[in-house]
Formats: sequence, C-alpha cells, structure tokens
Amino acid sequence: MALVAAGCEKEWDRSEWPEIPVRPDPVPNTGDYAFSGGAISEEVLHNYLSRAITQTEFLNTARTTTDGVYGTPDDERMLLNTGAKFIGRALYQWGHEEHFLDEGWFAEARAKVDRMHASDPDLLFQAALFEIVTAKVDDIPVPAWVFEAFGKAPEQRNFRFDAIRNESNIMVGQWGDGTCVPDMQREETQMWFYYMGVKYMEAGCEAFHMGQVMLMASMGDAANGYAGYRNLLGKLREAARTRALRGTAIFDAHLSNGGIVVEGELLFDFVSFPLRAKEIVGEQMKAKLEKGYLDSVIGYTRGGRTPSGWSTDRVPYILEFDNFGSSSHPGAYNWDDNFVWGYDEISWFSRLDGEYACQWLEYAVDYMRSVDPAGYIQMPGCRVAVDGPEHFYRCNTASEATPTGRSTEETIKRLWKNE
Repeated sequence: MALVAAGCEKEWDRSEWPEIPVRPDPVPNTGDYAFSGGAISEEVLHNYLSRAITQTEFLNTARTTTDGVYGTPDDERMLLNTGAKFIGRALYQWGHEEHFLDEGWFAEARAKVDRMHASDPDLLFQAALFEIVTAKVDDIPVPAWVFEAFGKAPEQRNFRFDAIRNESNIMVGQWGDGTCVPDMQREETQMWFYYMGVKYMEAGCEAFHMGQVMLMASMGDAANGYAGYRNLLGKLREAARTRALRGTAIFDAHLSNGGIVVEGELLFDFVSFPLRAKEIVGEQMKAKLEKGYLDSVIGYTRGGRTPSGWSTDRVPYILEFDNFGSSSHPGAYNWDDNFVWGYDEISWFSRLDGEYACQWLEYAVDYMRSVDPAGYIQMPGCRVAVDGPEHFYRCNTASEATPTGRSTEETIKRLWKNE
C-alpha cells in the first residue's frame, strides 16, 4: 500500500478500541503547569493541551520562514491575552536544511522565548520535525556531540542524504526532486533528527511534533518494533535533561492508529491529529465533528505506560486545523476524502463568516468536553490557508496592528477562561 501525506495506515480494527462514556465528566484545568526532571504529570499534560494553540513559525525569522513571514508584532500580545500555554508549531523547517547554518536564527528564537517567559513563565513552545529531508542536508556538518550521543568517535564530515533515504528508494522524491521521506530505521536519519531536536531545545522549545511517524516507520522501523524511534526519542529525552529549559521534553505525532505501544509502553506523550470535520449536507460550509468519521481519532486513543511513568487507559490528544493543500472540488462536499467542503481544514475555517467561526469554536470545544475528556481542540492562532481569503489565517482581533485578523481571539480567551 502506498502511503501519502494526507493519511496514515491503520494498525488495528476499531472494534478493539475502548468505548467512551456518552457524557463523561470533562477534565478540569487545575492551573498547574509545573514539570521538571524528565517527566510531566497527567494533570499538567492535560492542562497544557487544554490551552493549546497553533502559532506556526512564531519563533522563525523573516529569513528562515517556510511560507513567508507569518508573525506580526501583535502576536505576542494575542498569545498572552488569550491565556494560551502550549504554543504549537512555533519552530520548524519544511526542508530548507541550509537554515540550520544560521546560528542567528536560534539565538533570536531563544531571545523571543525568554521575552515571552518574562511575561508568562508557564508558556511551552513546540518545535516540529517533519517527514521530509532534502539533499541540502549534505551541506550541514555533523557536530561532535551528535557522534558522541550515538557512541561514535567524532569525525569531520557532513550529514549524508544517501544514508537518510531508504536504500530501496521507497518514497524518494516524495516531495519533489532531491527529497525523501526519511527512513527511521537508518542510523543517519536518527542522527539528523537528534541534531534538529537538540538545536530546537537550545532555542527554547520543550515540546516536539514528530510529523507523520507512520510514513517514516513504514520502511522497516515499524516491523522492527519501532527500534529506530525508540532509540531516537530515548536520546532526545536524555539530552533534554541538560539542554531543555526545564530538563524535560514531550513528544507527539500524527497517529491515526491512536498511539504507538511497544510492550505496554507508549512511545509518545500524546497524539495529535487533524479535526476531520464532516460536512453537513444541505447547509453550505457548515460542518460537525463525529466519532468514527473517516480516520478521526475522536474516542480512539490507546493506553499504556507513558514516557513519564504514569499509566492511562487513553493517551490524551489534540485536534488541529490542518493544512494539506487544494482539492479538485472546492465548495462541494465529499465524505470520502479529508477535505471540508473541498478545502483543507484551516482554509475551510478561514472562509467562514466571523459569527459562525466563533460559534463553531464554541461548539467544537463543547463537543469534545461532552464526548471525550481525553481530547482537546488546538485553537487556530496563525497558519497558512492555501485556499483562504488571505494567505495566513490569524485569530487576532482585527486592528491596525493586524488588519487581516479574523477576530476569534476573544472567543478563544472566553472559552478557556470559562472552563
């Protein structure tokens, strides 16, 4: 089966998944955001996920962005005003490995983190390590500390694209010429991801989205009990003890199988996944959440012993407004694909009128609180909307500082304040 970027393969029958109560009690946010020493408690993790927002490339500079300059000076105010705690997708590259030679990028990111922490020390910034590597990785020197982390003698060489791609050329060229989906069973791939993760830690990130893990594991690592991922994440967690701000790092991935469990141990701290909103036929542009629709993870996450040592029947998760491109049927519904009225999720949301957009956020939060206390809506702060009225969706209250803001900021603030 050929895997593509829009979806991931299932690993087990949904009939085996645990049922959830029809009206469970929601998990209250207790206001505790303390974590350290390589572990995060269940309570604190839920608290952070209940205050998650996507603020894409918030920590990138104008010269290192993937899709153009995202941020505005107003974004710092907006994040503090809403009460956001988990700042998602704040730092990453989609390809463009040459930017890792720009030490000023990391210094500026760390300065911004420090400035934000001066106003709210509980803020947690997330970096992302995606399912793409390009041939430009050949220009990046391998630091001695990477070799040492993998038990190797340091040598003078650069990372090697040919040692990261799959040896049988599976998913080579997936994202264009000179690209690949990295093969996580290969040690060079693990070394490159370790390098990225540590650089992001030093820039102030403490959470790490690992992208489409099932793609990167599909070339052999999954069949080998995820040995490559277990090795990588173990080394990153160990590095976090001395390199991360609070000595701790947490990891998630897009996992339509509800989580990876190896011998009772959960590989990731939580799961993230697209909303998978379902069109309401006969009501143009309106949509709903529905347990069991397509590959939605609502109500379906696995249990086990978490990396922090506590056990759970259901690992927590967040649902994000994903962006994944254009369809062939804009404005028309199709329950057989992942688009919402023919648009990716953030483009669909950006096309809603202001009143319905605010109502929909309130509906979605209430739905998750009512249906599944393990799941949370990751609020849309800023993200590229390829088919939206503007290139970027911004939740900021419209003003001279952010004239293209969609003014959902106060709704987000109210929903979190009233929880």
